[in-house]
Amino acid sequence: MVKDLIQYLSQYVTEKRMSLFMNVVKNRTQYLTVVLEDIYQRQNASAVLRSCDCFGVQDVHVIENRNDFEIDPNVAMGASKWLTINHYNEGGNNTGKALHQLKKDGYRIIATSPHENDVLLDDFDFEAGKFALVFGTELLGVSEDVKQNADAFLKIPMYGFTESFNISVSAAIVLHYLTHKMKKSSVNWQLSHEESDELIMKWLKNSIKGSEALVEYYNERNMI
Repeated sequence: MVKDLIQYLSQYVTEKRMSLFMNVVKNRTQYLTVVLEDIYQRQNASAVLRSCDCFGVQDVHVIENRNDFEIDPNVAMGASKWLTINHYNEGGNNTGKALHQLKKDGYRIIATSPHENDVLLDDFDFEAGKFALVFGTELLGVSEDVKQNADAFLKIPMYGFTESFNISVSAAIVLHYLTHKMKKSSVNWQLSHEESDELIMKWLKNSIKGSEALVEYYNERNMI
């Protein structure tokens, strides 16, 4: 059913665009995901989204407790159109809700924050199971809630006087290193056929003007 609908919708995009979808989805992963907690600088938030898209990380989880998540289109360069962004902003303990859902979905919570038990980036065991990388605010880092629920703490090696990287730089470094190692490993990091089809469907809908009407027409035409 999904494949038939994809074939139907594909006639409304160019062959070049469809070929791009098929190639990009092969490098998409949900084995690792990114969590952004209370990021208030939209340039940084947007740069992280752009890095996720560039390195093939499909899912981003956005926690909004005190700060609203805003995207700068000039920085993100349309990345949010191709990602699956999950928002936690309904009030109360949004961080707790996000972490609970991630753990329920089988993710290890990895805090990107200095800690006495932290692990250097090149020593991190990414093969131990899928994981969620949590990045906190530019000023304070991740919250105590994240620290208390973290399964591990990740640290980027640094050799200068400055104590930390900008969050967007940190995310880019970590994602480049881990996705590169992951894709050279035996870890099953790719999407399933069903997940790939669902994602291509989403991309087609986002690319075609009036896609919902086309889908409705297709479904009506193919009703038994």
